[in-house]
Amino acid sequence: MNGGVAPHRTPLFNDIELCLVHRPKYDDWSWPKGKLDPNESHRHAAVREIGEETGLPVALGPYLGEIEYPQSEEGSKLRHTKDRTVDTKHILFWMATQISPIESLKRTGALGPVHRADKDEIDEVIWLTPDQARKKLSHSTDKEILALFIDRLEEGAADAVPFLIVRHGKAEARKSWRGTDANRPITPLGAAAAFALSYELACFNPIRLSTSPWIRCQETIEMFAWQTHRDMVNLPPLTEDAFARDPEGAWECMLSEIQYALDHKLPTAVCMHRPVIGGIFEHLRTLCVSPLLAKRLIAKSPYMPTGNAMALFITPTPDGPRIIDIQKVTPLVY
Repeated sequence: MNGGVAPHRTPLFNDIELCLVHRPKYDDWSWPKGKLDPNESHRHAAVREIGEETGLPVALGPYLGEIEYPQSEEGSKLRHTKDRTVDTKHILFWMATQISPIESLKRTGALGPVHRADKDEIDEVIWLTPDQARKKLSHSTDKEILALFIDRLEEGAADAVPFLIVRHGKAEARKSWRGTDANRPITPLGAAAAFALSYELACFNPIRLSTSPWIRCQETIEMFAWQTHRDMVNLPPLTEDAFARDPEGAWECMLSEIQYALDHKLPTAVCMHRPVIGGIFEHLRTLCVSPLLAKRLIAKSPYMPTGNAMALFITPTPDGPRIIDIQKVTPLVY
């Protein structure tokens, strides 16, 4: 199962509202959440379920944590059973922020349909401050998630912007390709991964889509651009040849994209090549708030699989951009 803690807006720390839902079956107040559909990722389920239960389209933010309890304790105020031999519910939680109806409409082709939950499932939705939510929440485990949410706010998560690093889909082998390297395309398997990745990218709602101008990168992000009616921005310093000639120029280009995203609060996705990702990761590790977080940016080639992404959540600080969360984004190809 998956859920989210959805702020009503991006507020000051002492001026924030959280969304709670009432389930008549259990007569309890909890976070919006629900079960995975077949062939659905946890993050996609979180976005869909929040939309179904609240009627609000959202984009995911930093990851919060997870809880687990026996299904027999569903609806119970206290969930302390540690018996792992019984059937359990395992729930992952993210921060989530409401997006505009226009943004939601543009995203529909990539995310898929979202339908409101029946009244017998959710009959009331309310917005409360963190202190009010703590008193209203029915379950001890949900209050634990609230504490993690507050921790994220103290890290600056209310101002965090999603910035996605995408590695292009699997491309034709260099040895068998007779054209130029710049025109070497993705394979049918790479195209399937690019299509599946669109479902996952939609959960973060990237608005600016930047890419190396080489064809395999363009083909990877092109599906999402077409589904969301957005243009792609070419970044010549991020080609393999440009990076080999001037790795610092590639980093300056990437840093400019990060700063632009922060200045305009613009969720961004950037598609590039394996060698370029390795060089960029070296710099990005220095922006992480902790050495443990930096380890998620792998230092050994291939750095990340083809057709995958890494979702970074970056906050502006007086000392420059800081990364407070990193999430691995893997498409489900079936």
